[in-house]
Amino acid sequence: MVTEQRPRLSRGQILDAAVARADRDGIEAVTMRSVATDLGVEAMSLYHHVANKAELLDGMVEVVLDAINVAVGPVTANSPAEWKPVLRSRILTARGVLLTHPWAPALIGSRSPMTLSIIAYFDSIIGLLRLGGFSYDLTHHAMHALGSRALGFTQELFQPMSEEHEREGAATLATMADRFPNIAGMLAEDPGHDDQSATLGWCDDQSEFEFGLDLVLDGLERLRS
Repeated sequence: MVTEQRPRLSRGQILDAAVARADRDGIEAVTMRSVATDLGVEAMSLYHHVANKAELLDGMVEVVLDAINVAVGPVTANSPAEWKPVLRSRILTARGVLLTHPWAPALIGSRSPMTLSIIAYFDSIIGLLRLGGFSYDLTHHAMHALGSRALGFTQELFQPMSEEHEREGAATLATMADRFPNIAGMLAEDPGHDDQSATLGWCDDQSEFEFGLDLVLDGLERLRS
């Protein structure tokens, strides 16, 4: 009797399954056991390819960064004047990848390894700035000014609240409007985030992201000139 053999498991399959699980159920749902279940294997089978959950999470970040590099492709700018529109387009393309993996920004911010994928991505940005006429010193400042925006997201100033706590906070502020009129006035005018599909994190929606990105790029253009 011939038994059907299961295709051999690979590290890439494991990481892809973990990313798919996070996309579907959130990063909290990713465990060695849950990924093994999705692959139809025992959890112990995964340890031949990833040593532990920390390595699994690092690998997931690498999958997303690889996808970003594929999406942005090689730099196509040919003249110094193109540095800003090309860089803006590449950053928004990176953001488009992250919007398909809304868990990724927080994970990227919590992992530290400088992998070839992240080095390649930032090297292309530095190359664009250099093409635009930036000195290495001004390029260094530019990279700090861009921060996480270079990858397509902004880091949260505050931790997101649950809907219940957000309602409670808004109610509390409403009772103190006379004491804090500027915050109360701003919140009263805030239209909120209607398009949740273009949001990464608590307060990082597309319009706010592009507003901040354009401020930085326009400021860098003035310094370059």
